[in-house]
Amino acid sequence: MAAPSTTANRTILATAGLILLLGGTWLATARAALAERLPEGWPVPPPHATLLDREALADLRTHGWWTPAVTAAAVLATVLLVGGLMSRLQARRPSRLPLAAAGGFLSRSALEEALTERAASIDGIGRCRTRIRTRTRIRTRRQRLHLDLRVWLDPDTTPDNVIEPLTALAAEAEATTAPYEIATRLRMSHITHRMPHVR
Repeated sequence: MAAPSTTANRTILATAGLILLLGGTWLATARAALAERLPEGWPVPPPHATLLDREALADLRTHGWWTPAVTAAAVLATVLLVGGLMSRLQARRPSRLPLAAAGGFLSRSALEEALTERAASIDGIGRCRTRIRTRTRIRTRRQRLHLDLRVWLDPDTTPDNVIEPLTALAAEAEATTAPYEIATRLRMSHITHRMPHVR
């Protein structure tokens, strides 16, 4: 199930896209070739029409509600955008993860550091970066940990050489963090040797 923020983002984009699609379709029917094929009663705009011309805008400005409504909408949109940006930038990750044992906690940063060191000690891995995110599954109310492993392989190492040890590492991490479920995302790259430049 998609996260609430993802659902909200998709809803906003879909709504904006639908509005633009309807407006563009309405303006496209101003062409004579299309207007002739439309059913009777279809509102056909005049040629070179716009969604909101200057006369219509001036007419709207004569109403007393227009300026407060536009100002309130602009303020609301600004607050929502700033709030969304701050929620993205804010580190909402709890520093400790509660475990199944009563009173048991696990430091997220310590777990990330330990997994990074274990992954970097695997033969063929030159560098590793680990990040753990928490997400609650809405249907089961059960929290799932998302383990992002970013590893850089040595130049002569193939991914097949490290997949099995990394899979074992992820399984060990899931056993350590019970009752959480762990979804692992692995990205691999090769460390490239940079050729020295002669000046």
